[in-house]
Amino acid sequence: MQDRIFYSICFGFVFGVLLRSFLFVNFYLAILVGVLAFLIILFFKFITKENWGIVAGVCVLSFSLGILRFHLADKPAPHIFESQVGQRVSFFGEIIDAPDVRENNQKLTILLASQGLAFKNSKARPFFATKILATVNFGQDFKYGDEVDVFGKLEKPENFITDQGKEFDYINYLRKDGIFYVMNYATIEVLSHGNGNFVKNALFSLKEKFLEKMNSAITPPESLLMGGLILGEKSAFSQELRTSFINTGTIHIVALSGYNVTIVAEWLMKLFMFLPQHLGIGVGILAILLFVLMTGGSSTAVRAGAMAILALIARATGRNYDVARALILAGVIMILINPFILVFDVSFQLSFIATVAVIFFAPRVEKYFMWITDSFKLRDIVSVTSAVYVFVLPFILYKMGNLSLVALPANILILPFIPFTMLLGFLTSFAGLFWYGFAVPLGFLSYIFLHYELSVINFFSHIPFSSFSFPNFPLILTLLIYGYFVYRLFGRSIKNFFIEYS
Repeated sequence: MQDRIFYSICFGFVFGVLLRSFLFVNFYLAILVGVLAFLIILFFKFITKENWGIVAGVCVLSFSLGILRFHLADKPAPHIFESQVGQRVSFFGEIIDAPDVRENNQKLTILLASQGLAFKNSKARPFFATKILATVNFGQDFKYGDEVDVFGKLEKPENFITDQGKEFDYINYLRKDGIFYVMNYATIEVLSHGNGNFVKNALFSLKEKFLEKMNSAITPPESLLMGGLILGEKSAFSQELRTSFINTGTIHIVALSGYNVTIVAEWLMKLFMFLPQHLGIGVGILAILLFVLMTGGSSTAVRAGAMAILALIARATGRNYDVARALILAGVIMILINPFILVFDVSFQLSFIATVAVIFFAPRVEKYFMWITDSFKLRDIVSVTSAVYVFVLPFILYKMGNLSLVALPANILILPFIPFTMLLGFLTSFAGLFWYGFAVPLGFLSYIFLHYELSVINFFSHIPFSSFSFPNFPLILTLLIYGYFVYRLFGRSIKNFFIEYS
């Protein structure tokens, strides 16, 4: 009964957020539904004493709470900013995230204050405040926590068509982070430094130092790949390199995904397999926590780290269905904190789907790869890679419209070397903090592995017809495929659930 209540609460809440993400539901109607659901629970609890009615009532109550949570998060931008869209305006503000350095420019997330209000010497944030994404040229060195004076044309973001022919919902992509406006090539004057959170300042400074020492010991483009591997830094990739990663299905290795982090942590755990099991798991979890810290503790990294820890525990202990509850709970908590990520955050969606594949699907397909040697855990890597790719493929086709025919061989040739490459990258940066001479030999070893990995990607990306675009892959077909996956993985549990209450 407790399991039924747990799943009813979780799935009811998620479906409520899902509905409200696409359709507007009146706030008072959601409250009314919640009150009726509460009365239904009382009726079946104390009068009829039928468990199925209690479970149904709890599910509907959670459904209404999901709608209400999204409604509370769905706040419009202050009118004082809305009225100035399309005009050249000046605001005070504060950079609240690390600068996103791209190939040709850099993007700054700035919390703006309305005219006449500034953060300087003020402990409280002004009432009229909103976030913008400002694009600026190179030449100025901006940092997290800088108080700035921003001048430029205030605009609303617009959706655009990707190279694969899919419309990218850029408006809601920014909206999930509370960003309502953009300012292209703004003029920004730094007024003061170090106004941000002390912990985040320290993390971003450490990340910057690591990148600096790594780049001094490894030359580009290999250094760009290493930055993506160990810190999720892929913004500075050239368009050609980014396209090569996408066409070969290897973009995940430079993304902050739960799957990528899991591979590294599991590899480290295998290195320490001579320790008691709990200590080995602890080493893997510690590696994940260090990774999250090194990326600056971003929300994307935290979500990927949480997913990776759950996948690691499941694969190390074999207690998949116990960890499944923790995975669902973790996902619900993340959605509770920011309900926009359920529909509008591809990183969260991919991390969750990939983690489900690692925990439940990979053990099912491993029997088909018994012919592969288990040296260096190659069989495990191949089976997990194949399982995850098959499981996330329908989502990638629907969301990104890209099908790579070389993804499996490319990943199989690269992934066995990724954990050791990342370890070398960390050691190179760490050694560079003490003396450049220590970093040089480690950087050379890193370069060899990175050059091999880029060569594989370059080779497969130039194979004719290595990838195809499906800009209009049907949503209904995606849902049917995942419905089939769910049935194959959890059909017996679902059937037993309905038999118990039939």
